[in-house]
Amino acid sequence: MRISSFLAVFRPALPLILGLSLGCSLSLLMVSWTQGDAEDICGDELANGGKLYLGRGDAQRDPRDDGRGGEAGEDDFQPRIVPYHKDPNQQHKKVLRTRYIHTELGIRERLLVGVLTSRATLNTLAVAVNRTVAHHFPRTFFFTGLRSAKAPHGMAVVAHGDDRPVWLMYETVRHLHRQHGADYDWFLLAQDDTYMQAQRLSALVGHLSAGQELYMGRAEEFIGGEEKARYCHGGYGYLLSRSLLARLQPHLDACRNDILSVRPDEWLGRCIIDYLGLSCVEVHQEMTYRYFELGKNADPEREDSAQFKDAFTVHPVSEPNLMYRLHKRFSQIELDWTYAQIQELQTQISNLSSLTPEGAAGATWPVGINAPFRPRTRFEVLAWDYFTEEHIHTCADGSPKCELRGADRADVAGVLEAALERLNARYQPRRRFDPTRGMEYVLDLALEAYTQKGRSRVLAKRVRLLRPLSAVEIIPMPYVTEATRVQLILPVTAPERQRVAPFLEAYAANALDARDNALLTVLFVYDPFEAQRVSRQDVFAGAKAAIGEAEKRYRDVKIPWISVKTEVPSQVKLMDVISKKHPVDTLFFLASVWTEVNGDFLNRCRMNAISSWQVFFPVHFQEFSPALAPRASGGAAGASADPLRDGHFDRRVFDEACFYNADYMSTRAKMAAEALDNEELLESMDVYDVFVRYSGLHVFRAVEPALVQKYAPRQCNPRFSEDIYHRCVLSNLEGLGSRSHLAAALFQHEQANST
Repeated sequence: MRISSFLAVFRPALPLILGLSLGCSLSLLMVSWTQGDAEDICGDELANGGKLYLGRGDAQRDPRDDGRGGEAGEDDFQPRIVPYHKDPNQQHKKVLRTRYIHTELGIRERLLVGVLTSRATLNTLAVAVNRTVAHHFPRTFFFTGLRSAKAPHGMAVVAHGDDRPVWLMYETVRHLHRQHGADYDWFLLAQDDTYMQAQRLSALVGHLSAGQELYMGRAEEFIGGEEKARYCHGGYGYLLSRSLLARLQPHLDACRNDILSVRPDEWLGRCIIDYLGLSCVEVHQEMTYRYFELGKNADPEREDSAQFKDAFTVHPVSEPNLMYRLHKRFSQIELDWTYAQIQELQTQISNLSSLTPEGAAGATWPVGINAPFRPRTRFEVLAWDYFTEEHIHTCADGSPKCELRGADRADVAGVLEAALERLNARYQPRRRFDPTRGMEYVLDLALEAYTQKGRSRVLAKRVRLLRPLSAVEIIPMPYVTEATRVQLILPVTAPERQRVAPFLEAYAANALDARDNALLTVLFVYDPFEAQRVSRQDVFAGAKAAIGEAEKRYRDVKIPWISVKTEVPSQVKLMDVISKKHPVDTLFFLASVWTEVNGDFLNRCRMNAISSWQVFFPVHFQEFSPALAPRASGGAAGASADPLRDGHFDRRVFDEACFYNADYMSTRAKMAAEALDNEELLESMDVYDVFVRYSGLHVFRAVEPALVQKYAPRQCNPRFSEDIYHRCVLSNLEGLGSRSHLAAALFQHEQANST
């Protein structure tokens, strides 16, 4: 059994020392960007050959690397203060805040990759490049000549309309400068028969100063070889800096007309040499551009030389299958190196643990992973889940045994395979999830051991394993903005009418006074008996009066209300009424009378509800009953300092929801056929169930600390479905207090009865 297979598989990032050239950035401490034309000092500096550097020292260098790290020259870090003077005669302009900090500070992406391909190899070699390494780069474009009928799926293909090699190179360089010159610091150009090791190339440009004019790759002599200048071979890829492209741009037309060459890489090298005086280099500031020339009929599995293992690029790759084999080989090399680094770090931690106050006994297992969670009370103990290969004894519905399926089954199968190493054994394992470490396992194994004479003996062993939380994945999400208007929908039934006034007070204080971009619509739900008496005695008269008072206080605000008559006020029926009265791009926040609206949650509602992508169902924090858990026990100051005290996140309630009207309308259209034949379906489901079953969108359910509700027993309507009614009853019971509060109340009750 390889215990190392359960350790975090990651390559520790080398510390990065940032040295900012302050020549055009100190004034940012005193001003904000303004809308309109402004003088771009940094842009002029770069255009005139000035330097802005992010340097890195070589104190900590890749142990496999003889020269990847390096330190920039002393002139890289010479500060120059640019004074800022405000002209009092100019009119003040509107402040324009950008979406991201790096946009406001002018920080660009490090690397853009351009792959030169052709119509013949676009669907073969170019696809192989895209599938192996393209997703490891920030942006990858494939440049081709003649336009193809259909570009491969998932590839950014730019067709220039001419398949002549030199013309393709000319158009590619011009396109990179015009379209992306202001967004990236470095540009890597390579052919589609080149395999690229993405992590190493990204690390290389991360160590280079962005403002330098650099032309880096495999240096080749020109035909004849009479001069000392060299050009970069296109088969192994080459790096072009942003400042070099900026200086080269005015001379591209002259190079196209004056330089004759059949090789595009040689043509570009001649252009750079003639007009910029720069030659291709393989080593710059102790950093080497490493490459490997692949022989004919070479087998990547048998290549074991240091030059191959350390290569950034490999050329030539004759077929897609060879590209995939190279990717597999380099992935295995990186994985082996990562395991070696983990083992080395574990050894260092174990050696240094003896010098800590706790001594060697203070070292955690596995080495380098957080110590297990230590509960402060018996109510915080993490429970173990007992399971077999087929069943698990901790079920969501509370049953004693249920089938092990899905991701849990696959997880258990992987753990058993690693623990037993394909041995046929009996076990009684258990597991638990530690949010600070990961999934912990304890396997009791009965192993049958055989001697050389054929005798056997059963050995009982206990194996402990840990699957740590290490693979953190950033999921790309569509663009959202915090400027979206939120339309609050407040359904109110007769038993809830007394809560309208407190809701309006919180809404006015947190939304109207703060001028948040939020509107409110109140939905008064009458049952048939109340609707018949509305002309004589309106049960919602007090609530409507409270709305009128709010409109008088805020004269520019209107709070519309709608009356609805129904016997079963299900969320789906009420949203059907509201949805028809608003545009399709409306962002709804379906609230309850116990919801305390505030700006923090409204912003998270805007960010977490994404049109045609995701709906958001927050889990509010419910305070316990003040009779069992008095909030004032710690003093008023203590109660205000910790709003999430003496309560719990109520996972039984799905009253609050954020979603777009278009998403709701499309989801309702999908369930229309079933609802037409079964009208009771609308009463047996809430909005959450509708989105889960019919939408196909991401249904995001998460705890929301900004939604804190006071304790109040809910009115559970028995006319709803059994599941909804059961959740309501459980919510009321669990909202009374924690087990410690209930135990204390029971103890006091017994003490009172005994006396």
